[in-house]
Amino acid sequence: MDVYEAVTSRRSVRGFKDEPIPREVLERVLTAAAWAPSGSNIQPWNTYVLTGAPLVELKTCAVERVAHGDQWDERQYEMYPATLKSPYKDRRSAFGRERYSALGIAREDWEARQRAAIANWNCFGAPAALFCYIDQGLGRPQWADVGMYLQTVMLLLRAEGLHSCPQMAWSQVRETVAEVLSPPEGLILYCGMSIGYEDPSVSFPRTGRVQLDETVTFVGD
Repeated sequence: MDVYEAVTSRRSVRGFKDEPIPREVLERVLTAAAWAPSGSNIQPWNTYVLTGAPLVELKTCAVERVAHGDQWDERQYEMYPATLKSPYKDRRSAFGRERYSALGIAREDWEARQRAAIANWNCFGAPAALFCYIDQGLGRPQWADVGMYLQTVMLLLRAEGLHSCPQMAWSQVRETVAEVLSPPEGLILYCGMSIGYEDPSVSFPRTGRVQLDETVTFVGD
């Protein structure tokens, strides 16, 4: 698979087979991903990979917690600005409409939306999950480095025939994740990522992208 195919075929998959992933495949991906760029090569990512019994334990605890209506953990970072302006607000709204329409869920059906959201904490059935932390003392440039690292991971997963779904939703149950992972003090859970082989029986329309001239300006000949 070439780079263009990896980029254009990558998407947030929300339905995985329970087929296990060989440990050596995950090690190969994460070893190569370490070559992602970072300012002054500080490599600010702290990554945990869960499979098998530990992942089952985390899924069970997280799903039960959400199903019982427990309060979310206080966010350690702002996921979206309180006043998200256009065109970003419009794109986010369009995504929500597409997603819930595909699931046959009406906008006002809050309970159905909550049931759909619970699938996040089951990792959409994936047999592996990655959790990425960043030190709380680092700044915005290092958060950008983590983003480049995670994108590199996702593209390498495509090269291995795997799919993924990055999920900032895990930050809402970060204390439950910490009970299983026991990360050192001072780390912020940025996101989780479900990893596995796509289940083709779970259909979901792919979210489109805006035209190039809406986000890119060429200057020069």
